[in-house]
Amino acid sequence: MDFLASIKEKARKANKTIVLPESFEKRNLEAAAVTLKEGFAGIVLIGNREEILKAAEEAGGFDVSGATIIDPENFDRYDEMVELYCELRKSKGVTPEQAKKTLADPLYFGTMLVKMGVADGMVSGAIHSTADVMRPALQIIKTKPGIKTASTFFVMCCDNKEFGDDGVLMFADCTLNQQPNAQQLAEIAVTTADSYAAFCDGEARVAMLSHSTKGSAAHPDVDKVVEATKIAWEMRPDIKLDGELQLDTAIIPSIGKAKAPESTVAGVANVLVFPDIDAGNIGYKLVQRFAGAEAYGPIIQGLAKPVNDLSRGCYANDIVAVIAMTAFEAVII
Repeated sequence: MDFLASIKEKARKANKTIVLPESFEKRNLEAAAVTLKEGFAGIVLIGNREEILKAAEEAGGFDVSGATIIDPENFDRYDEMVELYCELRKSKGVTPEQAKKTLADPLYFGTMLVKMGVADGMVSGAIHSTADVMRPALQIIKTKPGIKTASTFFVMCCDNKEFGDDGVLMFADCTLNQQPNAQQLAEIAVTTADSYAAFCDGEARVAMLSHSTKGSAAHPDVDKVVEATKIAWEMRPDIKLDGELQLDTAIIPSIGKAKAPESTVAGVANVLVFPDIDAGNIGYKLVQRFAGAEAYGPIIQGLAKPVNDLSRGCYANDIVAVIAMTAFEAVII
């Protein structure tokens, strides 16, 4: 069973519900219809029921009649939502009138549905920026206890089976943290190790990537990765993790043995932690486009409940994959 099929099966057993706040957008409607047909998650859409069903029909005859459709104007828990939002934002002095104005935004309304337990997770970003998705997530859902840094990962499934575990690797952080400091990079590493264990059913072997291997180059960027590696070891001595490692040292056994012979990670890494978002974003897209790998994500990790972002260039099948992963993520958080 391939990675996505495995995740869908786990999600189906979990019976979770995911809200798609971009409820009138064509790709979201198609993804909702596919999800409902395959039955691996329930779907919540936001808006007037008749208008959503009409939009789905006009977009391509998509059957979303099995979705839970919540109209904010008639939501029976709306007053409770407003009160809860005011409580969550009381340090900012938010009034009920301000809360109602904010909750008119479907992304805030959808995030509150997750906070209130009406939905188990949320997927959005097909027509909104990452900042638009993350703002309500960080304000309302917030990070897990003990975690200060939310980050993202992609599961990369490569045809070349010699890398990672049978061609499966996890890349982080590729879309969220621009220039993480050493502490943040360490948190990204240990969080991604746990994500790998959960999503990929295997032990993580984490490589902290750099343009240097074990002191082969001297630069502040290298120092950051070295420090992050030390912090990660202190945080989680149980994780197989090493750095700083160049990419080929991390994933090619012969080079790993030659350049870092004492490492338990060099040459066999299945989790690649990039030093900054430039490297991560370029790296995953190179593997996706040049090597034809399937890139599943991005999945946001470190939040108290699952909220996940989409690329605005995504296809409906990409949304389907993120819905499945979000439903499974709701089980493991």
